[in-house]
Amino acid sequence: MTSTSLPETKDRLRQELLVRRDALPKAFRVEAAGRIAEAALALPELRHVTPVGGYWTIRSEVNARPLLEALIGRGQDVALSQIIHPHLSWRLWRPDDPLIKGGFGVREPGPDAPEVFPKALIVPLVAFDRRGGRIGYGKGHFDRAIAALEAQHPILTVGLAYSAQEIDEVPVEPHDRLLDIIVTEAGPIRTAQA
Repeated sequence: MTSTSLPETKDRLRQELLVRRDALPKAFRVEAAGRIAEAALALPELRHVTPVGGYWTIRSEVNARPLLEALIGRGQDVALSQIIHPHLSWRLWRPDDPLIKGGFGVREPGPDAPEVFPKALIVPLVAFDRRGGRIGYGKGHFDRAIAALEAQHPILTVGLAYSAQEIDEVPVEPHDRLLDIIVTEAGPIRTAQA
């Protein structure tokens, strides 16, 4: 019998869950993103936190833009991630700001946008469990960003996902950072971290 390493198991799960997420109908994803944004906005933990770091949606991820724009609308500062591999920097963003093509083809603010250090992060994911375990794209950008921000101040982490992305247990490695809350179209899931 062959044993599989944790990274290999995560890679297999990542591929399976990307296929599952990609298979969700576009109309469902659009409607779900609206419900997820409403549920995240209602989180008392997120209500007065500023700045909030977010992500520019790629592939079939939950579209974070409705949430980010609503946060700005209620007076919170929002920053988007800028990939400076292997790290992330956070740059202030407003909906009319121009974005440039950054690392891995992700749209991000330019280098002239002011750098900030978010007190909450809106995090994309491929798979999650109810403990707050998360599988991302495997580059570790958000894990390193959370660790770096935690070294400066407490950080609230909120993952956005479709319910279909939930699995029983995410294999967790020492560098993985568990999320405080995961918000799906069915509502928020507060983890043991929260």
